[in-house]
Amino acid sequence: MILVTGGTGLVGSHLLYFLLKENKQVRAIHRKSSDLQAVKKVFGYYVNEAEAEILFNKIEWQEANITEIPALTDAFKGITHVYHAAAYISFDPKHYKKLKKANVEGTANIVNLCLAHAVKKLCYVSSVATLGSSLNGASITEETHWNPEEKNNVYAITKYGAEMEVWRGTQEGLDTVIFKPGVILGEGYWNSGSGVIIKTASKGIPFYTDGEMGVVDVQDVVKVMIKGMNSEEKNTSYILISENIKYKTLLTKIATKLNIKPPKKRIPKWVLIIFSKVDWLASVLFGTRRKLLKATVNSLYTVSNYSSLKIEQELNFTFTPISETLDRVVGHYSIES
Repeated sequence: MILVTGGTGLVGSHLLYFLLKENKQVRAIHRKSSDLQAVKKVFGYYVNEAEAEILFNKIEWQEANITEIPALTDAFKGITHVYHAAAYISFDPKHYKKLKKANVEGTANIVNLCLAHAVKKLCYVSSVATLGSSLNGASITEETHWNPEEKNNVYAITKYGAEMEVWRGTQEGLDTVIFKPGVILGEGYWNSGSGVIIKTASKGIPFYTDGEMGVVDVQDVVKVMIKGMNSEEKNTSYILISENIKYKTLLTKIATKLNIKPPKKRIPKWVLIIFSKVDWLASVLFGTRRKLLKATVNSLYTVSNYSSLKIEQELNFTFTPISETLDRVVGHYSIES
């Protein structure tokens, strides 16, 4: 039986669909507060309502948190393969303890239980955030190692710590494959992750920044996860990037598909830095939630060129063109909005 963590998230929900379509026996853990109906909604993008219901009912749901060992231990009974997609995502330094608890300690728990239950293989969803920066615009590859001297954000720090736990597992005999996606574009979760980008762009953004990011289709992510688990490859990592794209280009593509005006005005970094400081002051004085973190501002002006050549060669995988991904995802958003 297969165990999936993070099954109610973007990657996990799409992963569940593809595993079930292959008639796999799947157990998925969820927290008490998780929205299981969101998973059924994702299934509805692929099949009709009746079939989505049938597939959803095949999942063996079990309430457990990756930070709570007793319930998590129970979830591992009879498990042979594990897809670990659960993570806490935040770039706010105030959330560092929560990030460390979920991402580092939670992953350590998963690795330890995989070892204790002789799990055959673990698939871990990491992030390109765990990679270092390249010099002179060179491509970032799996060999571009993490640099602790850089100004790494708290999310990246804890995802790197989580990766170290997975690599530790390989030293103790656990076969693993690690995937490092960039920004994942997919439907179903419009209030988090890349869904926020599409939702915000739909309102019309007149400004753009100079940054660039690596993006990938959620369907590509889950397909290659399954392919990697079924392959002979082990104890290795892969970057998952379909295309390196400028923020202006991405926002323009989304705007075009939504028939709204694309961004035309460049906004200097110093302007957003000022907004970020005002945002910080407001959070201190009035307890408001941070809306523009300094880490976010820095990312909006960072230019990174990621290479997916390794996975294209070793797993013979071809990524979906981003234009096709946006046709599908923005199309679904248009219908629901």
